[in-house]
Amino acid sequence: MSQRKAAGDAGRSTIRDVAERAGVSVASVSRVLSGNYPVSEELRRRVMKVVQDLDYVTNAHARSLAGGGTPTVAILINNITGAAFAHVAKGVEGAATLRGWLSLVGTTGDDPERELALVNLMRQQGVAAVVLLGGAYDYDEYQLRMARFARSLDAAGSHLVLVGRPPLEGDVPATTVDYDNEGGAYAMASHLLSAGHRKVLVLPGHAELTTAQGRLRGAERAFEAYGVPFGPGMVRHGPYDYEHGYEAVQDSLRAGLDFTAVLAGTDVVAAGAMQALRAAGLRVPEDVSIVGYDDIPLASQLTPQLTTVHVPYEEMGRVALRAVADRREGGSGRRKGSDGDHLVLGTHVVVRNSVRPPAQRT
Repeated sequence: MSQRKAAGDAGRSTIRDVAERAGVSVASVSRVLSGNYPVSEELRRRVMKVVQDLDYVTNAHARSLAGGGTPTVAILINNITGAAFAHVAKGVEGAATLRGWLSLVGTTGDDPERELALVNLMRQQGVAAVVLLGGAYDYDEYQLRMARFARSLDAAGSHLVLVGRPPLEGDVPATTVDYDNEGGAYAMASHLLSAGHRKVLVLPGHAELTTAQGRLRGAERAFEAYGVPFGPGMVRHGPYDYEHGYEAVQDSLRAGLDFTAVLAGTDVVAAGAMQALRAAGLRVPEDVSIVGYDDIPLASQLTPQLTTVHVPYEEMGRVALRAVADRREGGSGRRKGSDGDHLVLGTHVVVRNSVRPPAQRT
């Protein structure tokens, strides 16, 4: 009779089954399977024979989470379908794979309680780092919550990395990988102003979102630099989605707002705005110019192709993973002279076909 477990037996063999059959401790089986400790050849042969007989499969993922094997990085994102930060996750995962690390992806749904639960779960599982992606809301409670996350992870030998979020205040053991958000908006608004536009409808995003605040500040600075008045009546706040772009432009047109260009907070918002202009019988860029932000693949797929701000999202993911790996390889897990790091990547304007000087109106 075969010593392998029959297909009808309940569950797979466990490491305890292997230890019992081989007549050794669980720790001895673990040492043989991990290959990280010296064991006698006789012990190795005995354990491996039982492993073969029982068709035992090592749960490498669980072993790595427990800290006994391959490091694991947890990527937490508000919405996994969001194009921009999906590219960040791709960068993290790609860099992790090159190092032989594992990656986990979880979604928070923009829910602070869900975010807290996932961070705590990853801390308990012993991941090498938790990478939080996406903008944050500008509340004092956010700073306190992130500081708690960072210190809790640090105490457990893990590390918090914020990507596309502002750095934390004070002495907090966290790494921030950001991009020149405000500078990108300044350059984009300057591009419109240099083309002759003075009446620009601005769709920066939710007023409380740090990303939107930076983009609005950048636009305001550009107007100030050009000596052009910037009126708050030309700003429409809302989510970074297609529907907001469409509705904001549609409502502005119906209200009789006079504008010759649209500065959209994202490429997706710009796509919605572009469609609303077409629905109103207006041509882009002949009648109204439009620009976006992010430079996701959609930007070059629109007609006309969208002038936008390029954000190196995938590179941000790679940089985030490298920062974690550098800390681990540093021995103490912490860089000398600093509890946290703030790394900022550059942005630049990608000029395509969606901007022209303002049309002469009679």
